[in-house]
Amino acid sequence: MRKEYDFSKGERGKFYNSEAQLNLPIYLDADNLSFVEKIAERKDLDITTVVNELIRSDRELAKVIE
Repeated sequence: MRKEYDFSKGERGKFYNSEAQLNLPIYLDADNLSFVEKIAERKDLDITTVVNELIRSDRELAKVIE
């Protein structure tokens, strides 16, 4: 690396996109991943869909409990 860099001609926010969506990676424990994979295989769905369905159902349960 250089000691100094010249950013005097740099443009702030050149690549900023206010409508960009970030999809953060989610890492499951091995036993949870295995559980979700089995459900996905049985329902012929991808893992993402199964995880989203599980979270949706948990949210509904949480609303009922409140």
